[in-house]
Amino acid sequence: MYSEKVMDHFTNPRNVGEIENASGVGTVGNAKCGDIMRIYLDINKDGIIDDVKFKTFGCGAAVATSSMATELVKGKNVQEALQITNKAVMDALDGLPAVKVHCSLLAEEAIHAALWDYATKNNIEIEGLEKPKSDISEEEEEEVY
Repeated sequence: MYSEKVMDHFTNPRNVGEIENASGVGTVGNAKCGDIMRIYLDINKDGIIDDVKFKTFGCGAAVATSSMATELVKGKNVQEALQITNKAVMDALDGLPAVKVHCSLLAEEAIHAALWDYATKNNIEIEGLEKPKSDISEEEEEEVY
């Protein structure tokens, strides 16, 4: 059912925790399944993500997608981080069961929410960044299949 990579990121999650005085913090959830994901970004003056942490309340797939998403954004600039999609997270984990695709969508939205928070705090615009959703609905999930 789950790939070895999903199981590895669930049982040995990377970058768990909080960043005090984070440059940006993004929190998203799915009211229907109860998953909540929070991503913290530490972005340097050059716009590079020096550190990233997460806290997730949810199933194993939610933890695994959070962990992988943090691995994918670390060391990237904000524009590169914005380009990380739920599909990229799923591909990096060697796939997810169809009923768990929403977890990868949460990871993508949490990254966007943290970037939005960073942009808002610094009064800057990140090209292509739209205001994130705080709740991912079932209708939106169906679009990613």
